[in-house]
Amino acid sequence: MRKLSMDELQRDSVEDFKNKQKNPLVLVLDNVRSLHNVGSAFRTGDAFAVEKIYLCGITGTPPNKEIHKTALGATESVDWVHVPTTLEAVEGLKQQGYQVWAVEQAQNSTSLADFKPHVDAKYAFVFGNEVFGVEEEVIEQATGVLEIPQFGTKHSLNVSVTVGVVVWDFLSKRQ
Repeated sequence: MRKLSMDELQRDSVEDFKNKQKNPLVLVLDNVRSLHNVGSAFRTGDAFAVEKIYLCGITGTPPNKEIHKTALGATESVDWVHVPTTLEAVEGLKQQGYQVWAVEQAQNSTSLADFKPHVDAKYAFVFGNEVFGVEEEVIEQATGVLEIPQFGTKHSLNVSVTVGVVVWDFLSKRQ
C-alpha cells in the first residue's frame, strides 16, 4: 500500500467543478464566528460537491486570509452567498423547495442515526454559532432538527466537525 500522488487523485479543476452536477445540498452557516470554521465548511463543501454555502449574519465572507487558510482555495470552487439573517436564508430556501434541517440539540430532534433523506428531495442544513448554536427562530421555521448522538462529557462538537459528520452521513444514506 502507498499514498496516491496528486496526479493519481485526478481532481477536478475549479472550472470543471463549477460545471459539474452538484449534490442537492446547501450548507447554511448561522452567525459562525470562527473564520477557520468558515474555511473548513468551504473545504468540506468542495470535497462533497455541495450546491452552495449561505453565509448568514456575522459569518465571515471571502476573500479573507483566515478563511483561505483552511479553505485552501475552496472559496473559488464552491458557490456562496451572504444573507443578512439566517431566517431570511431559511425562508428563501423553503420557497425554493428545500427541506431545511437545523443541526442542534433540541426537544423532539431526530437523531442523525435515524434520519432518512428522501432521494428526490433537496436539503439545506443549518449549522449554528459556536457559543449560542442555531437561533431559536430558525429552529421554529426549520423542517426539522437533526442531533448528532454524543457519548462523552462535552455538550457539543466543533461546527467544522459537525459539518463533516452531517454531510458525510447525508450523502452516504442517499447512495
